[in-house]
Amino acid sequence: MTDPEQVWRTAFNHPGKWDDVFPPVSMVELFEASAAAHPHAPLLDFMGRKYSYAETLDGADRVACGLKALGYGRGDRIGLFLPNVPHYVAAYYGILRLGATVVNFSPLYSVEELAAQVEDSGTKLLFTLSASALLPTALKVLEASALERLVVGSVAGALPPTKSLLYRWFKAKEVAPRPDDPRILAFSKLIANPGSCERVTLDPERDLALIQYTGGTTGTPKGAMLTHQNLSANARQVARLDPDLGKTQDKILGVLPFFHVFANTCVLNRTVLTGGEIVMLPRFNAKQALAELRRTRPRSLPGVPTMYQALLDAPGMKPSDFTSLRYCVSGGAPLPAQLKEEWERITGARVIEGYGLSESSGVVSTNPYEGLNKPGTIGQPLAGTRVRLVDKEDPTRPPPPDEPGEIVVSGPQIMKGYWNRPEADADVFVDDHWLRTGDVGTIDADGYIRIVDRLKDMIAVGGFKVFPSQIEAVLYRHPAIKEALVIGLPDAYHGELPHAYVVLDADAEPISGTELSLWLNPQLGKHERVSEVVVRESLPKTMIGKLSRKDLLAEVRSPN
Repeated sequence: MTDPEQVWRTAFNHPGKWDDVFPPVSMVELFEASAAAHPHAPLLDFMGRKYSYAETLDGADRVACGLKALGYGRGDRIGLFLPNVPHYVAAYYGILRLGATVVNFSPLYSVEELAAQVEDSGTKLLFTLSASALLPTALKVLEASALERLVVGSVAGALPPTKSLLYRWFKAKEVAPRPDDPRILAFSKLIANPGSCERVTLDPERDLALIQYTGGTTGTPKGAMLTHQNLSANARQVARLDPDLGKTQDKILGVLPFFHVFANTCVLNRTVLTGGEIVMLPRFNAKQALAELRRTRPRSLPGVPTMYQALLDAPGMKPSDFTSLRYCVSGGAPLPAQLKEEWERITGARVIEGYGLSESSGVVSTNPYEGLNKPGTIGQPLAGTRVRLVDKEDPTRPPPPDEPGEIVVSGPQIMKGYWNRPEADADVFVDDHWLRTGDVGTIDADGYIRIVDRLKDMIAVGGFKVFPSQIEAVLYRHPAIKEALVIGLPDAYHGELPHAYVVLDADAEPISGTELSLWLNPQLGKHERVSEVVVRESLPKTMIGKLSRKDLLAEVRSPN
């Protein structure tokens, strides 16, 4: 095969050069530069309430000084247990300005999940909201862990005046009372200061900006340690993909959750870098997202495939709702070809499929915004990013000729390592800090990367290795199938056999699992053929809305 690095040097389809370098920059410098250049421009639009760069910077300053007054400082871990609300952005940049480290927690976590990660990270203080879906969980963790304090914000206070009043009147059942406890502080009290405390000096390549928990490449939740340079470099790499950068207003619909690394880089950090505006939604709701598209006319919409499908399926959807969109970045899961075709036909907006991990600060590679776009691939690497394949069994050597290999990555966005997990670092890094992704892929003659599957998801069928995503790709060719997952289940003779689970399109003609099996299996190799196709009403999804093979496997193995 042609050396892909030579291809990327001579036929790089993204703007700029493949081997560009990104000098060290802290996230604080990145934010301050944009605020200085665009002080009065809107950074956030939250349900119609706009926050300028200057106002958001002032809020971050006040958060930093409030935390400092409480005794927190450089290197302390401070958690965000928040949905997409203005408090998140002020707290995120305030923590970084303090020299402390942000720890992201999903608002969907149970008490046990949140407590385990609070303990593992040594989080001392947690930001949350007075919402019934969040505060009771945080209070239980406060009692059951080494957590010292809670800072509790109010959603109503972040809304426009009329919406704030309506929220207080009609959403009372969604609000949890804040206990009278010296360990619990109102967000408004925390920021009741002039924001003029002394700043710390940061080393972008050494100081941790974020601990992002991930299943990683081995399935156990671990905290990926991301430095200021990791995050700022990835924001710059992603921003550079846009051929219209600096030529037009940068407005983005922020429906991906900020606590997830995809949104952290592709929505929050890169938009702050460009001086753009984020139209924020607390969580994804197709009806609400369509309303915001109509109201604000954003230019781009990053999302996961299930999100795009939900928007197309939403009652009342009209193609005119999407006319402002130019680019949509899809990540988190493979993008079915027919969904890409349907989205682009109906909306007129190009879908750019990309790839990344928490360990890579968010993004490794994408298809180009303009030029050669190869459906089913994750495109070419970002500038400054090196990608190669290694043997699936022995990562110290290349794969056999013309065979897929495990994808390994090197670049300025690659994490420092896992928090307090030196043994995991030894497993995940090879050579000189090349990250093993756990994904198996190929690189074609044009330098485009295609993922075959994940190492841990491979199904062992009588000595043969079967990749579930290859079977799923065939299933998606059937016009009746809307969603599909394939898992391996134990078999006395073969060891494991593939089993398929599908959701049918609402407008499709009824079809049984048996009929789908008869259609599917002749198109597969003998060792790939599924034991059954099960038609279901729904398939489990992760917190960001992508189909979850892991959760399906758990459901099937423990149906009760």
